[in-house]
Amino acid sequence: MASDTSFASLKRASKGSIEQLTAQIQSAAGDKRTADERFWNPQVDKAGNGMAIIRFLPAPAGDDVPFIKMFDHGFQGPGGWFVEKCPTTLGKDCPACDNNRELWATGLESNKTIVRKQKRNLYFISNVYVVKDPANPDNDGKVFLFRYGKKIFDKLQEKMTPQFADEVAVNPFDLWEGANFRIKIRQVDGYRNYDKSEFDSAGPLLNDDDKMEAIWKKEYALSEFPDPKNFKTFDELKTRLDKVLGLTGGSAKAGRSNNVQQMSEDLDDDIPFDRASGPSAGKTRDAPLAPKRQATTTPVAESGSTGDDDDLAYFQALAEDE
Repeated sequence: MASDTSFASLKRASKGSIEQLTAQIQSAAGDKRTADERFWNPQVDKAGNGMAIIRFLPAPAGDDVPFIKMFDHGFQGPGGWFVEKCPTTLGKDCPACDNNRELWATGLESNKTIVRKQKRNLYFISNVYVVKDPANPDNDGKVFLFRYGKKIFDKLQEKMTPQFADEVAVNPFDLWEGANFRIKIRQVDGYRNYDKSEFDSAGPLLNDDDKMEAIWKKEYALSEFPDPKNFKTFDELKTRLDKVLGLTGGSAKAGRSNNVQQMSEDLDDDIPFDRASGPSAGKTRDAPLAPKRQATTTPVAESGSTGDDDDLAYFQALAEDE
């Protein structure tokens, strides 16, 4: 909990906050969207192109950092879908990750392929102010939660820790000295691509502190997302995993998950996922998404660096610990 959550203290801390936040965001670097109207998602046209302008907002009152880092799983096996929050978010053991570790430890490329398809997925949640949403103008001037992947997170990190001496570090979450973010989505080789997304020049969100304070007060608490009460226990997840993988009991063994298909995005993808209605129509870099088993759909996809190296190094480390 932040000790002082007044708007005046937020402004006083504005100039000195980037160092502390940079440490937090660098640490994070190393629920898929629910049917929740608090969340905003950029829309694309029939050609797969889209754009919007948003402003990442500072931490809401009571939170220490302006983003939450989360992991989950989403894949299909012979017994159905496994769509669950991953306990590694909380630093706890996860049966799906344990299964992946066992598969990876075999050294078989076929099992490593399975791991890549049912690995945990990384995403982040922040509050944003929608400056301009051409596809949905009613969203302009409103505060939403925004779920985004590693590609956009990397751009935030690059803005805070520039690589070149002639570039000035900017805290993109700051109301006064931050910068608007132009999300530019293209369809590249059948996938959504965010490479052309960029920040505007630094400056205040508005030239009116009272209006900015009103915006800040509309932010949503982020602490609910990593709350342990929103995660199933290891045993509950294990029971579900065994059913999905078609196991009668015991741990999932190598070679038993050959029918697993990837359902959710890779680490850096930002396709929304609606838990109330199932996966969004689309595909990832690994396999098509399908709203129901054995259903067919026209893919809508995203691309970017997959982040596989980070997660596969994680499985490798787990295997070596055995």
